[in-house]
Amino acid sequence: MSDFKARLPEVKFNKNGYEIRTEVLKLASVSVWKDYYARWDQYSTSVTNEGDDTVVKVSLPDVPGTKEVLEAAEKFYAFINNSK
Repeated sequence: MSDFKARLPEVKFNKNGYEIRTEVLKLASVSVWKDYYARWDQYSTSVTNEGDDTVVKVSLPDVPGTKEVLEAAEKFYAFINNSK
């Protein structure tokens, strides 16, 4: 019977601060990139006529970086802590 218990995985119910921050950063990163890809799919294109020429203007979304991920993470932290 003791051999059976030795093979069971260790279960941790409480996470330390580093694990929580890592998960929040991962959640923020996934959220920011999903938003980027949604905007990428719907980028705006406008076609105008200027004289005899047709002008096409394409506006693509900016690629998110660390700054955007950290801003999203701060919003998630604020939500978790119930602060503004």
